[in-house]
Amino acid sequence: MASTDRLRQISYVVREAGRIGVAELAALTGASEMTIRRDLEVLADQGVLERYRGGARSLLLRGDEPPFALRVQEGQETKRRLATAVAELIADGESVVLDSGTTCLEVAHALEHRRLTVMPLSLHAANALTGAPQLTLLVPGGRPRPGELALTGPLTAASLAAVRFDTAVIGCCGVTAADGLTAYDLDDAAVKRAAIASSRRVIAVAEGGKLSRTALAFVAPAAALHTLVTDEAALGEETDALAAAGVTVRTV
Repeated sequence: MASTDRLRQISYVVREAGRIGVAELAALTGASEMTIRRDLEVLADQGVLERYRGGARSLLLRGDEPPFALRVQEGQETKRRLATAVAELIADGESVVLDSGTTCLEVAHALEHRRLTVMPLSLHAANALTGAPQLTLLVPGGRPRPGELALTGPLTAASLAAVRFDTAVIGCCGVTAADGLTAYDLDDAAVKRAAIASSRRVIAVAEGGKLSRTALAFVAPAAALHTLVTDEAALGEETDALAAAGVTVRTV
């Protein structure tokens, strides 16, 4: 098993069990106990869990979002394909507000050689776009969330209110026809709403597994989305329901 897959499995198992021993994790993954101990140190550094002698306990509730450092390694190829599809929907010369999150970071990479004006809502994406030859970079104010480096707070909201964008590219933690777009973090949801309010068109981008999932914080109803870019893992009944709500669903 690749190390990233093993870390993902360990994170999931510890999160579901609450606490578990090294020997049990070794049996589940087929790795040595020495390897498991190293993996637990990595996950402890990322804030996923807490070590104790002989095992680990979760620091994440079931409704919490896993840390950015863990999520950024997951489904990289899928996220790149989603990002490419989003970039194809954006015309040169547009002004774009780009949400935070790992999938939107891939969108930043897909846009870095385009002739656009972009305001990224995370320092990760701002760093990726710094020095892009044809791109005009607008950096909002705000307070970066630790690890995620997503910008939040009144300075971010004021930056968004001062501009009118052609397109908002919004990531999400969950999206359904019934509950709309949702996020784990209340401050993050407020920034997403402000970005949507300042944009003429809204493109949501989400891996298929996020469809039919509802997170804590409401962002916007499904009808606020013009286009949803997702992958083939999305459940057909949910994409049909979103399409019935007026969302153009593009599957890659």
